[in-house]
Amino acid sequence: MTSPQKEPVDKAIDTKKQLEYWNGVEATHDGMLGGFEIVHRVDIQGSKNFFAKLRLPRDNPPFRVADCGAGIGRITKNFLTKINKSVTVDIIEPVQKFTTTITSNPDFEEERREGRIGRVFNVGLEDWAPEEKAYWLIWTQWCVGHLTDAQLVEYVQRCGKALRDDGVLVVKENLASGAEDIFDEVDSSVTRSDQKFRKLFKDAGMKIVATEVQKGMPKGLYQVRSYALKVYQA
Repeated sequence: MTSPQKEPVDKAIDTKKQLEYWNGVEATHDGMLGGFEIVHRVDIQGSKNFFAKLRLPRDNPPFRVADCGAGIGRITKNFLTKINKSVTVDIIEPVQKFTTTITSNPDFEEERREGRIGRVFNVGLEDWAPEEKAYWLIWTQWCVGHLTDAQLVEYVQRCGKALRDDGVLVVKENLASGAEDIFDEVDSSVTRSDQKFRKLFKDAGMKIVATEVQKGMPKGLYQVRSYALKVYQA
């Protein structure tokens, strides 16, 4: 007698519950990081180090960047807008109270004045339809857990089409330590394994050109890994 197959954990994802959760979170670094503001500096430095190793060509401006799941612009402010003075960062974030911080808060006045904040899309990743060949860098961090496996594949495919020939998609996420995905009922999200991410990226027609584990994270938290992805060339 065969045992019944388990339902994939991503079937439990509920977008309404996700938005209810995030609309109840404070628009602060501590809120964005689930009460672990302590990881902010080490995370930003790790991202800068990983990006530097990619050695993206910088002789073909303008450099349009997308911060996907941007929240209050923590990564935009402290990393993406500082890549160089020719960078313009588009914001993709469904929670409007978070993007208001970027568009209205005095902390972003310099970036707005200098044109380093681009368009703001108040949509989830599943509904974002980027222009083709528009982006030099698409940075996606701590948000694809809110997508089902199928939505994640579709999102990565759309990002692949949106990249310039010299561009790259970066996905930086928590990892499950075992082979099984882990569902979090609090924010209705899934934590995936490294093996699952690699399979889904391949299903989306993307190859991993660089990957590394974030160093310096506190013990007891999920391992965090960055993946740099490009489209497979026929």
